[in-house]
Amino acid sequence: MTDLAIGLPDVEAGARRLAGVANRTPVLTSRTLDARVGATVFLKAEGFQRAGAFKFRGAYNRLAALKEQGDAAGVVAYSSGNHAGAVALAARLAGLPAVIVMPADAPAAKMAATLEYGAEVVLYDRYTESREGIGAALATERGLVLVPPFDDALVMAGQGTAALELIEDAGPLDVLVVPLSGGGLLAGCAVAGRGRLPDLSVWGVEPAAGDDVRQSLAAGHRVRIDVPRTIADGLQTPQVGELTFPVIQRLVEGVVVVSDDELLTAMAFAFDRLKIVSEPSGVAGLAALLAGRLDVAGHRVGVVLSGANVGLARFLELMAARDTATATRS
Repeated sequence: MTDLAIGLPDVEAGARRLAGVANRTPVLTSRTLDARVGATVFLKAEGFQRAGAFKFRGAYNRLAALKEQGDAAGVVAYSSGNHAGAVALAARLAGLPAVIVMPADAPAAKMAATLEYGAEVVLYDRYTESREGIGAALATERGLVLVPPFDDALVMAGQGTAALELIEDAGPLDVLVVPLSGGGLLAGCAVAGRGRLPDLSVWGVEPAAGDDVRQSLAAGHRVRIDVPRTIADGLQTPQVGELTFPVIQRLVEGVVVVSDDELLTAMAFAFDRLKIVSEPSGVAGLAALLAGRLDVAGHRVGVVLSGANVGLARFLELMAARDTATATRS
């Protein structure tokens, strides 16, 4: 893996930086889930991470390394929400000012958290404007360090610590299932997982409306699509990362997709059976298992539940939409 952006030692270094700062999130199990899919499933509940999602791992690893290298005037990031809150919190802990570029339609809970952590928020239209362009311009104008949401070696390595913890707490796994957007979490977890368990089968899960990575793997190069229309706001990236894609090509078995309805079913299952709240993006891996997208019968399976940043009003709205759709079908 020496020609890839990161290796197992980078993830292990990230784990050392995060020790005592990040939460060691719980691993949940469910006999009902095991019976439904015919496997032994271990769910890494990253909704219990600081800032409510796995993103804190990568953000803090990046900013801690930045502080090790010397002072910086501040940081700028762009995000639909989870990376925004993570960078805002990590910057506060590091004593750095943060500017976050967020879509105007970002979930209210994610916007509120980012502001509460002390960041300055700059809004943009996710369907007509380039967040990358806005972020780069702000970095140049204000002398800030850009912290990308996924296409950065230190961010990727930080995200991979979720898989390290999962394997340490659950024991050896046969399959690892991870939500997929720009690929930072999947790439980091694939490096960590395959580094510790060379025979591990790693799978990514993305929304059916935004299957750019599945298309990219089939084409052999990065494919760019329009910003997908999906309830999974954290998985609306139109193109996989330049650094993350080679890792996915090398270490990931494949990518499957789930519909919005399947995400809602998984959210309801997590609430009813696991007694936890998850955002749509966070249950992509669970949705893939419940929908039978992967044959995991007889295996030990790890699933990353990537985040829980959904406000009460939005959660109730989504569950009401699910109930209405279910009633209509019946």
